[in-house]
Amino acid sequence: MKTRVLIVEDEDKLRRVLELQLRAAGFEVDQAGSAEAALKLADRAGLILTDLRLPGMDGLELLAHIRRQNFETPVIVMTAYGTIETAVEAMKGGAADFLPKPFSLDHLMTVVKKALDMRALQDENRQLREELGRRYQFENIIGRSAAMQEIFATVVRVAPSRATVLLAGESGVGKDIIARAIHFHSPRRDRPFVKINCTALPENLMESELFGYEKGAFTGAATSKPGKFEQAHTGTAFLDEIGDVPPAVQVKLLRVLQDREFERLGSNQTRHIDVRIVAATNQDLRAALEQGTFREDLYYRLNVVPINLPPLRERPEDIPFLAEHFVRKLAAGSGSRVESITDQAIRRLMGYHWPGNVRELENVIERSLVLCTSDRLDAADIRLDIAPRARRESAAAPVLPEGMTLDEYEQAIIREALRQAEGNKSQAARLLGLTRNALRYRLSQMGIEGG
Repeated sequence: MKTRVLIVEDEDKLRRVLELQLRAAGFEVDQAGSAEAALKLADRAGLILTDLRLPGMDGLELLAHIRRQNFETPVIVMTAYGTIETAVEAMKGGAADFLPKPFSLDHLMTVVKKALDMRALQDENRQLREELGRRYQFENIIGRSAAMQEIFATVVRVAPSRATVLLAGESGVGKDIIARAIHFHSPRRDRPFVKINCTALPENLMESELFGYEKGAFTGAATSKPGKFEQAHTGTAFLDEIGDVPPAVQVKLLRVLQDREFERLGSNQTRHIDVRIVAATNQDLRAALEQGTFREDLYYRLNVVPINLPPLRERPEDIPFLAEHFVRKLAAGSGSRVESITDQAIRRLMGYHWPGNVRELENVIERSLVLCTSDRLDAADIRLDIAPRARRESAAAPVLPEGMTLDEYEQAIIREALRQAEGNKSQAARLLGLTRNALRYRLSQMGIEGG
């Protein structure tokens, strides 16, 4: 479809020249000799080219009317009376560009193409944001269990606020996708979402990556560079694996959380930012407090709204829905002929302990799809990660003490760990190789207060 250009110019000869040039370039053209006439045609224009000096309403007033009516049409303002001040005023009013007279027809076409390219990019970005928004709607986040439904309800309540959220859970449970859901259900959904992987940042580079640096701040700093927090201004900063932040940087993070201000490396200028913080960890931060590796004041600033994501093994009722979702999602992309998954395959998946959680389940489904030769994924097609050494050990010796069930043996181990830790649940969790949340769950199953 050809783009329609609306020319708003009171000089008949120039209006005719512009029309001929634009038609020759493949555009459809409407004309108006005044801003008042142009307003009747503006809603169908793909681009508006308007003179600044017009009889009655001028070009800037026309631009203001168009923006108030929520037209996103790019507007190019042209004038023989151009000054820097007028250009700035036009651009602040929402003009796509400013064209001083006299101008060549080549220059005109360059400016028109630039404005249309920018509009196409904006449309593409909006479509991508809408697609991301749909991706992170709750109906596209699989979680039918009571635990996940409670998490979704919490997200609905907390997303509209500015409150800091701390997501806790094992690796692979979906902390990243919940963080994005919080952002996309908030008033900041159209603003930046900046993920900061604290584990991936070397300690000696973390400060400059988070807070930015000025030219000459260190060897190799040839130019100034904004940090991640500045990139997230007016949006959301997601601090993944917050437990890995070294103590020296924790102090500066605390200041960002408390006062929303910081200085770039090598600068004395205090910068203020408007940013919403969501943090995530797979560590037990309370244990880190006891060990002195994590600041207590930072912990309480982060832990305003805590959301604990349960591991997949504690919500097995979600596995059938997740498996079916991954089959649909991955089959087309992998070129697999698989169209569905059998009940027997689902039962096999539900019998596995999933140390890698949802991420591992997705990997297993993808691997199984690639190797499956039929149009249905069956139990025999499921390729689980089962360590060969564990099977050899189980064959060499009894798995459980004689006369004890698995539940009884697990409870005995937990009670022994609590005895050795003198009732300290964080210490007991470390002895058992569990997170505090995992131990709390097991204690509740045993009828023991897990606080």
